This record gives sequence, structure tokens and C-alpha cells, in this order.
Amino acid sequence: MRHAIDGLGDSRADSMLVWRLAVSAILIPLIIGLFYLDNRMGASAPILFLLALLLAARSADELVDLLWTRSFTPHKGTVIGCCLLVTGSCWYGRLGMMPLEVAPDGNTLAQVMLAYSFTILFLFLLATYRYREPGRSMETLSAELLIVSYVGVLLGVAAQLRWVAGADAGYLVLGSLVIVVKAGDVGAYTFGKLFGKRKLFPLLSPGKTRAGGVGALVGSALGAQLWLTFATPIFNSSWTPPEWYWSACYGLVLGVVGLIGDLCESLIKRDVGKKDSSRLLPGFGGLLDLLDSILYAGPVAYVMWKWIPLATWKLPG
Repeated sequence: MRHAIDGLGDSRADSMLVWRLAVSAILIPLIIGLFYLDNRMGASAPILFLLALLLAARSADELVDLLWTRSFTPHKGTVIGCCLLVTGSCWYGRLGMMPLEVAPDGNTLAQVMLAYSFTILFLFLLATYRYREPGRSMETLSAELLIVSYVGVLLGVAAQLRWVAGADAGYLVLGSLVIVVKAGDVGAYTFGKLFGKRKLFPLLSPGKTRAGGVGALVGSALGAQLWLTFATPIFNSSWTPPEWYWSACYGLVLGVVGLIGDLCESLIKRDVGKKDSSRLLPGFGGLLDLLDSILYAGPVAYVMWKWIPLATWKLPG
């Protein structure tokens, strides 16, 4: 009987793996095609703008549903609107949206923080209007601020990678974030499946093992090395890839941060007693289950592209 149950579990795992690969085979070419078109349309990145708004709306929707428990009652329409404002503010000054100046290095972090500040003012004002009795307002307000911070701000900062190393290199940089983080996921899954015995964080995420953590670092470092080495000259034949140790450093750091990002979403789901953020994509869960590591690693990737010599084409000759 035990062997039959184990066999059934293995069969389900194999079927789920095949399904995930099939979905990935559809999503990845679609995203690459959208990014190619967006790159052809210039530095204003209008397709990325629409995609970022779509991701912000859906992620906020899922997070509201996750947090709608106990005394948390965030208003879905209000939170989604605030997230759209904060994420969309990344494009203020790019698409004719308000006469705000874009910094010389292309970043609009000031616009994102200004929009975020106004959402804080608005949410506090709304909480005072809604107040009826003690014991509910602060919980709901805290949940709404968390969602806008986690989705709106982090997505707005991650979008800055489109311009951090120059508009022509936007998708080389954005691609590095996605490739490195997802290569870490593949490494974690592979090492965990082959060698995983000791749990990494048994209370928070029982499926993660120490071997999987090592695999995440190996996969992310390898993914960074391969992507930056071979993709850099594809974007521009005159560009030289960064030194291997800088690529590996970039991958290792994002591997650690991406793993933490995954754990952070696990913290939310574990605390509210839910397995997935939604059932949007069978085999993957919700959109947040796909974006958690990317959102968390985005600000770190931005800093690393600023601080270490990855953009060799911008270094003094």
C-alpha cells in the first residue's frame, strides 16, 4: 500500500512538472515577444507600462484576498488604485504624464516615492472617514499600506531596471533579474529533489531544504554568468560582458535575496493559512507566487547595477 501511495505521489509530481513546463513554454516566448516590441518602440517603454499596471492590479487583488482574514478588511478597489498610481508613477515624465523631470541616469525613483507618500496620506484620510468603533481601523489600514508597499513600491522600483544601464540595455538588465531569480528556483528544485533531506525553514516553508538553498545559489550564479556573457553582445556587438566574478557575485547575491523573497511570501500565506495566493495558473499558484522573488530582488538588482561594473559599456575608457 505504501509503495502504491508513493507511486501515485510521484505520478502527480511528474504530471505537475510537465504542466509547469508546458505553461512556461507558452509564457516565456510571449513575454520575450512583448519585450522585443517594447524595445523597438523606444525608451518610453509603453508596453512595459501596460504590463506593469496589469501586474500591479492582479498582484494587489491577490494580496487583498490573502489578507482578508481575522480583522483585516482592506478595500480592494482602493488598494488596487493606489498600487496602480505608485507603479505607474515610474513613467511620470516619460509618456507625457505630468511635467516631472526624469533624472539624468533615467531613474524616476523620486516620482515613485512621491506617489507613495500621497497614497499614505490618502489611506490615512480614508481610515478616519471609515472609523466607526475601536479595534478594526489600524488592522485594515496596516494591511492596505502593506499591499501598496509590497506591490506598488517594489514593482515600481523593479521597473527602474529598464533604464538603469541606459535605455538600449533595458531588457538585458530586466532579463538578468528574471533569469537569475528563476535559475535559482530551478537550482533549488533540482538540488532539493536529488539531495534534499534536512529542512531549511521547517516551520515557515517545509518544502525547502538546505540542499535546495545551495542549489538556488548555484543556479542563480550560473544563470547570471551565462546570461551576461552571451546576451550582452547580442544586444550590442560592441559591448563586452562583465568579468565573470562580477557576474557570479551578482548572481549569488540575487540568489540569496530571491530565496528570502520566496520565504517572505510564504510567511504571509502561512500566517493566514493558505497554500497559494490564488489559482490563476495551476501548477504555479497565483501571480504573486511567480513574482515574489522578483519583487524582493528588484531593489537589490538596481543597487548592484549602480555599484558594481556590470554595465561595461558605461565605464570610462
